[in-house]
Amino acid sequence: MAAPIAPPPTVPRTAPDTNRYLLDREKFLGPIMLLPAVIYIVALVGVPLVIAIAYAFSDVTVGDQSIDWVGLKNFRNSWGNAAFQKALKNSLIFTFVTQALVMILGNILALVLASDFKGKRLVRFLILLPWATPVALVAVGWWWIFSPPYSALDYILREIGALGPGGWWSNDNNAYWLALPDRAQFSVVLVQVWRVLPLATVILLAGLTAIPQDVREAANLDGAGYMRQLVWIRLPLLAPIMLVAFLFGTVFVFSDMIIVYIMTRGQPNDATQVIPHLAFMRGVQSGDLASGASVAVFLFPVLAGVAALMLRTARRAETS
Repeated sequence: MAAPIAPPPTVPRTAPDTNRYLLDREKFLGPIMLLPAVIYIVALVGVPLVIAIAYAFSDVTVGDQSIDWVGLKNFRNSWGNAAFQKALKNSLIFTFVTQALVMILGNILALVLASDFKGKRLVRFLILLPWATPVALVAVGWWWIFSPPYSALDYILREIGALGPGGWWSNDNNAYWLALPDRAQFSVVLVQVWRVLPLATVILLAGLTAIPQDVREAANLDGAGYMRQLVWIRLPLLAPIMLVAFLFGTVFVFSDMIIVYIMTRGQPNDATQVIPHLAFMRGVQSGDLASGASVAVFLFPVLAGVAALMLRTARRAETS
């Protein structure tokens, strides 16, 4: 008679590794991964914003840092100030004129860079170079280009007969770009376009290369020419990407003060004064922290609206 088969030995069950299963949960892992970014944003943006709002409703200065409530007094004084009104007008004009030119030139450059030609990588590098250059260095370089008597731009204009005695544009040897109101405004817009254009070009180029190839092939089979494809296919498909580039550029230009600070200091006669630079001049250089904060807080509704529009655009892109 065969001996009975012994049952297999039982393996003691160990307690499940709760930590490992906890890290597999999306609801737990997601907030943990986002926590460093949240801390960074709160520390860098949230805390200064709360302090600025508190200062804007007080009478705090560099000499007296006690926060005494004054209500809307600072906002009323800023809104009724001619320099603030001029700065707000300039900020809006500079931003929208810059972005209009950037959208036009960015689409042209994206279409050019999407085609195949020799040296395309070098051209892409040269176009991206202004964006990689520090803003302060860019402003100093352009200040040298515009400033007499060593202005490189004026030298070229003299060589082609535009400036100098008998010049077809002016009899002066220099154009005084940063000394005349209209030319100073043109100079600021030109530098802003030169700085923001590379980012817009890259964004539009990415959207252009993402257009499905079968759409292009179908248009070619239907006999659609270049202009018809551009107007009826490429630009409509690029519209959401163009909006993203427009919003990013709006934030960069509207909140920038470095170019104005280095090149013109808001002069001549506040012709190039903008909101961020005015807030810096009042709050930091003049020592009136409350007045400077009230001017800076005017940036918040515009930038918050642009940020909300960016998030809405991104959400629509995800759903579509």
